[in-house]
Amino acid sequence: MTEEKHVQGPTVRPRRLRRTPALRRMVAETHVVPSSLVLPLFVREGLSEPAPISSMPGVVQHSRDSLKKAAFEAAELGLGGVMLFGIPERKDATGSGAIDPGGVLNLAITDVVAEVGDQLTVMSDLCLDEFTDHGHCGLLTPDGDVDNDLTLAAYADMALAQAAAGVDMVGPSGMMDGQVRVVRQALDAARHSDVSIMAYSAKYASAFFGPFREAVDSSLVGDRRTYQQDPANAVEGVREVLLDVAEGADIVMVKPALAYLDVIRRVRDAVDVPVAAYNVSGEYAMVEAAAANGWIDREAAILETLTAISRAGSDVVLTYWAAEAADLLRR
Repeated sequence: MTEEKHVQGPTVRPRRLRRTPALRRMVAETHVVPSSLVLPLFVREGLSEPAPISSMPGVVQHSRDSLKKAAFEAAELGLGGVMLFGIPERKDATGSGAIDPGGVLNLAITDVVAEVGDQLTVMSDLCLDEFTDHGHCGLLTPDGDVDNDLTLAAYADMALAQAAAGVDMVGPSGMMDGQVRVVRQALDAARHSDVSIMAYSAKYASAFFGPFREAVDSSLVGDRRTYQQDPANAVEGVREVLLDVAEGADIVMVKPALAYLDVIRRVRDAVDVPVAAYNVSGEYAMVEAAAANGWIDREAAILETLTAISRAGSDVVLTYWAAEAADLLRR
């Protein structure tokens, strides 16, 4: 007969707090809530109905009518905001459609503000890349380089057009030096001091932006490495953020999110303003592709992804899953 062995168990048992769903919820250190999520939305000039984006299953280019419906649903779900991107029918070297009061993005801002009022923060991308025929985020010199300071003047005009359209928050995303200062000064001088700025502060020259190029019908040839950040640099990311805070940014952003969780953490520790992160198109597409092949549990992966971004230190997450995630969180 084998003698039964008795092992003295541990006194400290962390598993006790994992025993039931109620216990796990009670002691969770990170909470993702709908009000912390922002839904990026694309509106394309001339559409009569939504057009699917092949590399981003479930995401569409909206018509003006379907955009209003999507914004209304976002407000009903309790999301924090929507970020609007416009896709014009015609582009030119200076991105003039971005400044035109009748341009697709400015009309979309007015449409959405009229639809949701104060129920939702209406944000707009402040960049020229969707409107230029060369696809760069700024104006070009005769040699084809991006002219930083000439671009700043265009950003100031774009900010004023978006403010006149009724936007709550602008998102300068072109990574031009001094962009936040110029936008803030232009808004304040025109008595739009109540319009806030979410600065794309640490925006990296990332391979994960690929599907977004389809979403906005990008005309870019080449790359943006002379103005977007080198993926190798984290300290520089914090430096960019601190510059934007000093220039008047109300919220600072790290983009992309998943490959830069360490940067999000560094930024959160360095500033006393809210920190946003953009869960970008390539991150979205990877999860969707893996789920479509049956390799991962899709819904669990969505929530885990958003939790990781929040755990790293992000107060606000821009994600194409925002509406679905809000529904999942409510369940």
